[in-house]
Amino acid sequence: MRLNYIALAVPFFTGLMLLEYYFSRRKASGGIFHFREAVANLNVGIVERLSDVFMAGVFYFFFSWLHGHFALFVIEPGGVTWILLFLFTDLLWYWYHRMGHEVNLFWSAHVVHHQSEDFNYTVSARITVFQAAARCLFWSVLPLIGFPAEMITVFLLIHGTYPFFTHTQLVGKLGWLEYVLVTPSHHRVHHSSNPQYLDKNYGDVLIIWDKLFGTFAEEEEEPVYGLTKPLDSHSFLWQHFHFMLEMYIAFRRARGFRQKALILFGRPDHIDARIRPVLERRLSFRQRQGPMPGALQNYIKVQTLLVLAVLFFVILFEHYLSGAKLVLLSLFIIVSAVTTGAMLEQRRWIFHLEFARFGLLSILLLVTYPDMRLGMILMTVATVILAFYKTIGKGYIRRFFPTGFFE
Repeated sequence: MRLNYIALAVPFFTGLMLLEYYFSRRKASGGIFHFREAVANLNVGIVERLSDVFMAGVFYFFFSWLHGHFALFVIEPGGVTWILLFLFTDLLWYWYHRMGHEVNLFWSAHVVHHQSEDFNYTVSARITVFQAAARCLFWSVLPLIGFPAEMITVFLLIHGTYPFFTHTQLVGKLGWLEYVLVTPSHHRVHHSSNPQYLDKNYGDVLIIWDKLFGTFAEEEEEPVYGLTKPLDSHSFLWQHFHFMLEMYIAFRRARGFRQKALILFGRPDHIDARIRPVLERRLSFRQRQGPMPGALQNYIKVQTLLVLAVLFFVILFEHYLSGAKLVLLSLFIIVSAVTTGAMLEQRRWIFHLEFARFGLLSILLLVTYPDMRLGMILMTVATVILAFYKTIGKGYIRRFFPTGFFE
């Protein structure tokens, strides 16, 4: 069978997240995990993992094309060349990561990774497809040097695993390794909003680049995690697009070429901080967030596990899924991530998203089993739901939210 065994990363890393949660509870450090934050983090990671199904081949083709047409040297796999590839990759990562904090265009893709006010293994999942594309631009230097696409692809899989283990508060300082590698202590600094920690420790595997280029800071006082101006939202869509919208508004307001260029290529503090509250009032439509009702929390847990299982299935069997099935399953995963984010925000309109998910599953069933009777049954169910849409929607809201919650 032609299975994609990269799918095993889904249960492997999910298992490590659960293991970290277990040990944090054992060490009376349960405060490092918060339900809303953890689920929001997983939502972002789920969609990014899904995007790899479509983008991995594109990146490989891009690297192969660059190597075939523009490579400066002919590099063959070998002990020395693998070491050189490691050093070049890690150095490029440093500059990609640094530009991701210092250039607004790149920050708009990277900001999602820093929104969580928790710091644990689930935060490592907060990678967006936009961020993956930005990385690809920086890593395109590798095939231009002469590294073949096969070497790059294999090594990036290995290189991309290491940062997962630096997103934890359960590991202290690691002695002499602190002088060479990026450790959890170093990365805690990077994710902090403490003034003395801002824009520090960009390295991925080696900390030597930060020490060489003057961006190193040692962990001394306890870090405060998240953005300097907290986002205070778990909405999947708002997390992804709020800074892009802020840039758009700032760009429209800017006068002259220089000011507009600063909005795109300047630092994030060139964006007027007063724009976000205006956008939040116009677009966010935040409801009052009370304590998470037990029924809703359990439902979100089940939904998250279901979507993780669907993601595992899609990646594992991607070569056996037709284009239609792959698109429908992908849309179901994406809409589910948006739905769960809306549940975390306790929005009224979550029922509309649930109906959309029902529609996607119905079409998937008909594509998989094109049977007239099944079609009639699904059509009848959809008709009944539409006929009593408001009544069913109100019942759905009452099921998960206490009476008067939205008043």
